[in-house]
Amino acid sequence: MSRRQHPPLLLGATTLDITPPAGHPMDGYAGRLGPATGTADPLRATLVWLSTEDDSGVLWLSLDAVATTTELATELAEAAATATGIPAERVLVCASHTHSGPSGWSGRIHPVMTAEREPDLVRALTTTVATAEIARIPVTASWRSTEVRGVGTNRHHLDGPHDATVGILALTDQAGTTAAVLVDFACHPTAYGAENLLWSADWPGAARDRLDSPVVGFLQGAAGDVSPRFTRQGRDAAEIGRLGGLLATAVNDALAEGGIPLPSIAPTVRRTTIRLPVRELPSPEEVSAMVDAAEAAVRSGDGPAARIARTRLEGARGQAAMLAADLPAELVVPITVVSLGHVAWIHLPVEPFAIHGRRLQDGSEYGVTRVIGYTDGYFGYLVDAEARRTGTYEALISYFDPAATDRLLAAATTLSIRAPSHDVSTDLIE
Repeated sequence: MSRRQHPPLLLGATTLDITPPAGHPMDGYAGRLGPATGTADPLRATLVWLSTEDDSGVLWLSLDAVATTTELATELAEAAATATGIPAERVLVCASHTHSGPSGWSGRIHPVMTAEREPDLVRALTTTVATAEIARIPVTASWRSTEVRGVGTNRHHLDGPHDATVGILALTDQAGTTAAVLVDFACHPTAYGAENLLWSADWPGAARDRLDSPVVGFLQGAAGDVSPRFTRQGRDAAEIGRLGGLLATAVNDALAEGGIPLPSIAPTVRRTTIRLPVRELPSPEEVSAMVDAAEAAVRSGDGPAARIARTRLEGARGQAAMLAADLPAELVVPITVVSLGHVAWIHLPVEPFAIHGRRLQDGSEYGVTRVIGYTDGYFGYLVDAEARRTGTYEALISYFDPAATDRLLAAATTLSIRAPSHDVSTDLIE
């Protein structure tokens, strides 16, 4: 009796220019002065759709934006569904977290950021996605990961936790040519600083432009406490290119060497939501004392230490903004797990720390688990007990306490219980 043949894996992929005109406010830095004055490099939306003829699979829509609200993510998922005909619940909207994009797409994503949604920008963005032309072609899929040093580190401690691996899903057409890649890596795209007033995808855009593939989808990993703070050698276009080039070189080398074949089946998508309580905030008097102490630390600091002190000052002031906001008692947080063979991607609408990513990888039953933040909404930073104790910027402006973080990670781990088929024993990593 012959073995049942799977229908071929189909890829639909395209990259769209979504760069707004100059004159609109920018997102990412609370201290930025002035709207965008032009474009350093284009902002992109990339669609990577994997399916078969009998299964609509999954579509990753990666967006050069600091984040998306659940409202914007829903609108973009519906726009992608219009373009492709697949159900909107099969679309994942993933922000790169660049700090040089517009604030008008999502509006105020957190009380520390003063921004308003701009309907004209949203309409232009969703129309561009909804009218995208996407033809599907048969492809084979393979997986590889490799290490990349020099792009980012833990931003609190140079030798602190940081996943330096890049995950690479390569999609190859029948002629043996790379048709698209889906790349994930964990590091804040903050090579450009608050003084930059030009639209930019930051180093992920530079990496994308240098990769040996016509379509590159970029997914931001567990980057909550990871940035180029200790690795960047400047804050200009040349440095953007240098950092992006480091990642691109590693990925291109991995593509040339090949990876582990994945089954020709449509990816599986599993979704759930969890209700998490918003943490109790300190009193106004306590917040005022924190601000005073942080201001004193800034005056006495120097170099990277001064930058850390400034972020703590921003966090202390952020708590004051949170006190003034009408925060709900709880938040409804979506979780999604996508799997293809032995590889799984856990998608969360938060900024996980590197240690959170490791916990999810350790708890997953898949051979390879990649943790992706900034997906289908934005609910700020996750924290741990140490961050809370030391009063890091992330802990100061987080909606959640460590107990709520543990509940979210437990729910994501439960969702990542592995399906019993398509077992491949090991990742391929140098």
